[in-house]
Amino acid sequence: MAEQKPFVPFVPASSNMAEFTLRALLLGLVMAVVLGAANAYLGLKAGMTIAATYPAAVIGMAILKLFKGSVLEENFARTVGSIGESVAAGAIFTLPAFFISGIWPQFFTMGHYITSSLILMIGGILGIMFVALLRRVMVEDRDLPFPESVAAAEIHKTGRSGGTGSTYLFSAMAGGALIKALAEFKLFPETWEHFVSFTKTVITGTVIKGQGGILVSSPGISPAYMGVGYIIGPKLGALNFSGGLIAWGLLTPIILYFITPFIDVNFINQWAAMLMQKDPSLTLQAATAKAGDPIVQIYAIWKFIVKPIAIGGMLMGAGFTLFKMRKSLITGIGRSVKDVKKAASGHEVISDRTEKDLKFIWVMVGIVGSAIATFLITFFIFQTAFLPAFVAATVLIVLAFFFAAISGYLVGIMGSSNNPISGLTLTALVVTALIMVIMGVDAKSGGVAAVLGVAAIVCVAAAVAGEMLQDLKAGHILGGTPWKMQIGDIIGVVLSAAVMFFVLDFLNQADIAQGLKEGYQGGFGSPKLSAPQAGLMAMLAKGIVGGEMAWPLIIVGMLMGLAFILMQVKSPMLVSVGMYLPLETTFAIFLGGLVKGVVDMFIAKRGYNEGQKARVENIGVLLAAGFIAGEALTGLAFAPFKIAKVDLLVIFSNPPFAISALILILIAYVMIQIPLKHAGNPDDPAPPSAMM
Repeated sequence: MAEQKPFVPFVPASSNMAEFTLRALLLGLVMAVVLGAANAYLGLKAGMTIAATYPAAVIGMAILKLFKGSVLEENFARTVGSIGESVAAGAIFTLPAFFISGIWPQFFTMGHYITSSLILMIGGILGIMFVALLRRVMVEDRDLPFPESVAAAEIHKTGRSGGTGSTYLFSAMAGGALIKALAEFKLFPETWEHFVSFTKTVITGTVIKGQGGILVSSPGISPAYMGVGYIIGPKLGALNFSGGLIAWGLLTPIILYFITPFIDVNFINQWAAMLMQKDPSLTLQAATAKAGDPIVQIYAIWKFIVKPIAIGGMLMGAGFTLFKMRKSLITGIGRSVKDVKKAASGHEVISDRTEKDLKFIWVMVGIVGSAIATFLITFFIFQTAFLPAFVAATVLIVLAFFFAAISGYLVGIMGSSNNPISGLTLTALVVTALIMVIMGVDAKSGGVAAVLGVAAIVCVAAAVAGEMLQDLKAGHILGGTPWKMQIGDIIGVVLSAAVMFFVLDFLNQADIAQGLKEGYQGGFGSPKLSAPQAGLMAMLAKGIVGGEMAWPLIIVGMLMGLAFILMQVKSPMLVSVGMYLPLETTFAIFLGGLVKGVVDMFIAKRGYNEGQKARVENIGVLLAAGFIAGEALTGLAFAPFKIAKVDLLVIFSNPPFAISALILILIAYVMIQIPLKHAGNPDDPAPPSAMM
């Protein structure tokens, strides 16, 4: 067996190259906020986030090159810049659950802001502290390939000798922003839907006639959704869309078909009264017309019947994902315990700059401080009794440690893009909820809030730990200093946590205002702001602790998820998420996947070699990421105008859908033509692939 050569970083450990500089830190913090906000927008609307590592690497290189920055400054800026996406993932998966569950009737108050920011900060700091304990063994383990870390490091290396691809990223951002702005100014409609009715007959001795039908929808005119579809590819995009077809093409029409005979005058009047109670501005005539609208009725069926079924499917899918990974999870837990013992022994003295982490004593202070802060939040803010609050803090540390270690291990195997954070969070929530129930805690004694708080902290800790280890591995390859990267991420976590609540509140208030204008109940959980993971967290917490679980529908969904597993569906979770989302969303994501399929078809037809394939993939991913960021940031920019109910420029009072169709064609053309056009020559050296 050949002896393995000692690892040599790109920048030697003896180098004093600039790294933790003010400009790199400020650039990283700006990217953390911007990319975190973009992911919050995307996650609340589509139920998915994208890894921020590659956009952060490209943006960092493009800007720091202007100031003749070093490769270690670029590495540091990317590390800080990508951590905001992890904080955003933890925030969108959990914080809206407080609103959806009814614990926070009003999302924004100063108390809720402080509570949310503390939850995100505690989770982020915990994740970084645990990573500081585990980093050395994990990043040096040759059995963990860290594919996305290697790709990110190679992008930085390539940037030292050539272009960075920033032109594609920034151009797509501008295009996505322009399309979103034109949609807000009513140049074209963002979707088109029509209810196709048909007569149904039910024979019960006599013939009873009533209306049934199906809702037909176009794909959403969204560069962001198409970008998501492009990144996940045609197979996963099709799985997501299949969930939409099950929800909107099977379940909602068939349920409407059978309940129509029972929709009489009394039913309409009761529903109209409920609508008027929720929206006092509605007149009786308007409320009655709305209650009798079949589109409103079919959306109500989807919200109150189909979505709980989808939640059952998501729960089964999350459990199956963790079961498939059971060997990796068990190995990760065992390794993490051994790694902590090694770190705690303190026998090994590290002198090289590239091997120094945060000091063990400060790591312990951070962990203990996080536990104390969790106890104080649970005891004083959520008003749980002393013993349950103490147990919640203890359970938090144990779960956060194991899930941070598991998250890091899975990132080492598959990359952060495939990290099952939602599945880990669901497990933490169910475990905490069951412990609370065993201790006799119920909804009235703060149990639901405490469970959501612990789950939120664990979620952020796992997400941050995975992203941090990915960046530390890239830094290990490039020759970065671990403790500097860890401090940079702590600063990034604190800033992201301090602003993320405002991003969520902006989106929530804007959707509420939009709902009042367009006739739907807006806010988290609405068709325009689905927040699928948060809805699942809210239902599980209330169901287990508060005894409000819609068990028949949840069980039906779990059996459906089991059927998907038995049919060997690749991702039952993704199908269930597709059921939870509006059809326009899954349709647009599917369309983006088809675009990627067309690109792959041309690659195969033209016989591109590995280098050309990598160039096409890189440019395509950068364009998709740019479209996502551009639309998301523009959507956030328009949110204050919606909240303030400011009337914007209206180009068409009834915009034609033909323009929408042209926009879809244009987006597809750009995402196909530009990557293929710049595939390069067969003899050109292969660049690192951002899809490794």
